[in-house]
Amino acid sequence: MADAPTSPGQGTPAHDGPELHVALIGYGKGGEVFHAPLIDAVPGLRLSAVVTGAPAREAAVRSRYPDVTVYPSVEDLWADAGRYEIAVVSTPNETHAPLARAALEAGLAVVVDKPFALTAKEARDLTDRAAELGQVLTVYQNRRWDADFLTLWGIIEEGALGRVHRFESRFERMRPEARATWRDSGSVEVGAGVLYDLGPHLIDQAVNLFGPVASVHAEVDARRDGVRADDDVFLSLEHARGTRSHLWMSALSAQNGPRFRVLGDRAAYTSHGMDGQEARLAAGESPTVSDWGVVPESEWGLLGVDGDLRPVPSERGAYPEFYVGVRDAVGEGEPLPVDPHEVIHGLEVIEAARRSAATRTVVRPAGH
Repeated sequence: MADAPTSPGQGTPAHDGPELHVALIGYGKGGEVFHAPLIDAVPGLRLSAVVTGAPAREAAVRSRYPDVTVYPSVEDLWADAGRYEIAVVSTPNETHAPLARAALEAGLAVVVDKPFALTAKEARDLTDRAAELGQVLTVYQNRRWDADFLTLWGIIEEGALGRVHRFESRFERMRPEARATWRDSGSVEVGAGVLYDLGPHLIDQAVNLFGPVASVHAEVDARRDGVRADDDVFLSLEHARGTRSHLWMSALSAQNGPRFRVLGDRAAYTSHGMDGQEARLAAGESPTVSDWGVVPESEWGLLGVDGDLRPVPSERGAYPEFYVGVRDAVGEGEPLPVDPHEVIHGLEVIEAARRSAATRTVVRPAGH
């Protein structure tokens, strides 16, 4: 296993260091739901600017964050970059790497939403450029702070499962009608499809738990009318240490399987349902509420062997901890909350998956 993610506490502690000013590029669902509320909730960070050219989104920003400067374009932000320390890129996937590079060149630390880039080479080049400039660059892999993932991490670390031989993980939805968005109507070349949307989360969790991937078998399909990119994907990963990960991601799942089913030689762990933090953010809740990330007992996962199962108290979900890590990395020189090199390997796995699906063979990711 990799180093453990930051453990969730009982609320984000106060911060005595300097306040860092954050410019958020993009105010679609990612910016509005996943980034702005978390930045706003973390002491020591100030959401100071948003870039959006859409009048309705500008109005939404001004309503919720009246003191924020709204720029109609990134060019306007770059011209004013000296007012900010951090840029967050939450825009369509094909623009992630170009905008991140431009932000680095403008002298800003950068957070990039997933996928980090569309290719591993593009991600490596971007990481190298950040190192040359001496700037912080990290990737928003928020699912490392899901309650169920943190709980599973602890179960594995304490040895309750014994040696894990199979890890099953699913992000499944039922959206039979394709929507008129770039995610559904766009092509793989612009980063559309579930492999770029959900794959980075599932792969990142598997790699963090069980290490680098040595081989990939993939089934990649576009099943709904009107879609050009994949909407139903299965990955079988063999990790270098021997564990096998089976990962499902789908927009056409009429009955969802377990979120996690993890099999060891002593016991297994199974959990159902998605972490509740996304739904609460989408409903407009602030992550500063006292019960943030708390999972009801009725939703705890089960540990043991059939006939002898017990519920495991869930860790608290902790999405704000990612931005606590960003604050400390930029302001104090602390380690990154997500190292880009770990995410680059995830992109290598995605590229191997596409080759595997095209050739109907097992493929080794680049560099492994």
